[in-house]
Amino acid sequence: MASIDGVVVILGTGGTIAGTADRATDSVGYRAARLAVEALVAAVPALGGLPIECQQVAQLDSKDMGPEIWLALAQALSQQLSRPEVCGAVVTHGTDTLEETAYFLHRVLPQSSKPVVLTAAMRPATALLADGPQNLLDAVTLARVGAWQGVHAVLGARVYAAVDLRKLHGWRIDAFEAGDAGELGLVQDGMVRRFRESPARAPHAAATQLPPRAQDWPVVDIVPSHAGARGAVVDALCRAGAAGLVIAGTGNGSVHRDLLQATRRAAEAGVSVVRATRCLRGGVFGHAQDALPSYGELTPWQARIELMLDLLLRRAP
Repeated sequence: MASIDGVVVILGTGGTIAGTADRATDSVGYRAARLAVEALVAAVPALGGLPIECQQVAQLDSKDMGPEIWLALAQALSQQLSRPEVCGAVVTHGTDTLEETAYFLHRVLPQSSKPVVLTAAMRPATALLADGPQNLLDAVTLARVGAWQGVHAVLGARVYAAVDLRKLHGWRIDAFEAGDAGELGLVQDGMVRRFRESPARAPHAAATQLPPRAQDWPVVDIVPSHAGARGAVVDALCRAGAAGLVIAGTGNGSVHRDLLQATRRAAEAGVSVVRATRCLRGGVFGHAQDALPSYGELTPWQARIELMLDLLLRRAP
């Protein structure tokens, strides 16, 4: 697929890709979010001469990501993509919550013919074999291909749809996969090979009424089901102000009986409860009698975002 003319805007949020360590051999004991996005671009000679603009939206370890930064990022992307000279956008991010941010943007960004590409790194920028520079170059390559609409991620030369992205390893370079769906394509030698079309996308109805303050978002917590699970956990979260709960069930979304009883008490108190599965693949299918509702293929982390948006919509006057 050929590249098109236009500016690529790179928005930085921190993460390992912008991290540094005292030694080049240290790929684990580093400090995330130390370098500005301009420094990341400057470290990739192949990006020199391309029409690129940089914007630092946040600077944090992505484990600390939250709704306020999500909203700031969505607003920045909407503004940049509305500019006629911009052909696409890249977001540099940490890997810990990359799949959550990707899904959030997938659900709230206005529909556009211009691609949004998230990328990250498993090793800091100072590592002897840093993976960030190649990932950034590949992300810019994809952002310059106008046929790729919607929100994607590029890591290790693989192109993922935001809705399919899953992190499955804590420190390996090949830390991501795309569940049952598989990746969308590959970036090879500056060219993009496409295997299948990107999933259809329509913004959630609550996308136009996102609260600007984190404390104004509905509180949704995730509770895992496991051997010996206690319903007291659900009771405590409800007392602490949870408006919604996602039960990360075993297998096909099955829930321990004590948790299930507690979720019924929660529902009677007005708390919305859905189920997902702890398994990275497969999702939840079917609906047994008296089973909790689910969002199908969504992971617990994606289901949490979906329930937050649903609760915002219900709250609207």
